[in-house]
Amino acid sequence: MRNLICCCAVVAALWPGLNCRAADLPIPDAPVDTPLKAAADPAGAKRLAWWSEARFGMFIHWGLYSQDGCFYKGTNGGSEHMMQHLKIPLADYAKIADDFNPTNFNAREWVAVAKNAGMKYIVITAKHHDGFAMFDSPSSDYNIVKRTPWHRDPVRELADACRRQGLKFGVYYSLGRDWQDPDVPTRDGYRSNTWDYPVETNKVFAKYFERKVKPQITELLTHYGPIAVLWFDTPEKISEAESQELVNLIHRLQPDCIINSRVGHGLGDYGVQEQKIPGAGDVKPWETCMTLNGHWGYFKGDEKWKPAPMVIHNLVDIISKGGNYLLNVGPTGRGIIPPGAVTDLNSVGAWMKVNGESIYGTTRSPLKTTPDWGRITQKGRTLYLHVFDWPADGKIFVAGLNGKISSAKLLATGKKLKTFVAAEGVTIFVPAAAPDQISSTIVLKFKNPPQIN
Repeated sequence: MRNLICCCAVVAALWPGLNCRAADLPIPDAPVDTPLKAAADPAGAKRLAWWSEARFGMFIHWGLYSQDGCFYKGTNGGSEHMMQHLKIPLADYAKIADDFNPTNFNAREWVAVAKNAGMKYIVITAKHHDGFAMFDSPSSDYNIVKRTPWHRDPVRELADACRRQGLKFGVYYSLGRDWQDPDVPTRDGYRSNTWDYPVETNKVFAKYFERKVKPQITELLTHYGPIAVLWFDTPEKISEAESQELVNLIHRLQPDCIINSRVGHGLGDYGVQEQKIPGAGDVKPWETCMTLNGHWGYFKGDEKWKPAPMVIHNLVDIISKGGNYLLNVGPTGRGIIPPGAVTDLNSVGAWMKVNGESIYGTTRSPLKTTPDWGRITQKGRTLYLHVFDWPADGKIFVAGLNGKISSAKLLATGKKLKTFVAAEGVTIFVPAAAPDQISSTIVLKFKNPPQIN
């Protein structure tokens, strides 16, 4: 870089052993979500209708931290946290923008990757913890259009590309961490910018909220067309009144925009699980966000992608528990989604083209227990049996299920299957070979709502 020592060189000076594998570094600690309030917004179900149908989306972490895919040997985090963990002065970190010129960025191609994978919505980091806006923000010159030689607005281009290709578009916004702003305290100094702004008692969150948060949220909701999701993060210091004010602002500007629970204080339309799948899910709307490799932002050298079978099993597991799956990719500073990620997602997409009916618009399994052979999703009177472990004896048994079956077939081939219903459950007779080695789907239709024992 012209004006800044390469971040990797900074890392080399501060940390020995740069050949450490990405897999050896811990995942960032996940914020603890406050449970959603019992008194749901009457309009919430209407707002969530498309989201509950979609089930599968792409998360994109992209910012200045993506420039060189720099990494560090620390106790937490990935490249998107390097400013905080390395205590890089704001004046130095900001100079990364001088060379941030992602000439390979193509919004149409990014959206096409998501669409081909079977994803129905995209959420991109409009502003992460470093405080740098990845959109043309009139309220803050610290943004990609004004501070980089690229002078383009990727949020606008992605929003337009999503509309053209039929995907919903959403934005991530770091609410309670902003290392560029002097008025942001978090957890009594933990993950605050204490090297540029050392006096915590001088930091007043309300000033930052009025000066930056509200103006930028307003910009995002008025300059880019419909925003389907506002995905907040880090609500550590926001007050309940401020959370409510933010929700009111969003719904005044875009009544159909859904909000995750990290707006704070039990507000929001749905809950968040980060990097994990809960054992039993939740009757309330929820979503698991998860990395495709070991990091959120681009991390040079991390090629340990989750295998496509793992991604598919995660997806099915999450849907069977009533959740959505928001799967993250971290494009490079040149604007390229890493080839390993694209290869993975293409494989997922091939499975979704055959089995999407068993994912989109389905709800959690009605069973009281989880089958040892796979998972179940439901759509009305139809159950979809996702068989991970194909039986050697040609029989799949569903314990605790009863009712009059009108038809049973393999989703992939349409082959009809015989069934036997007994008091203890349903047996389906299947061919010797599985239609799909990753997960095969059986469609089980009932004349009346299935009975669960």
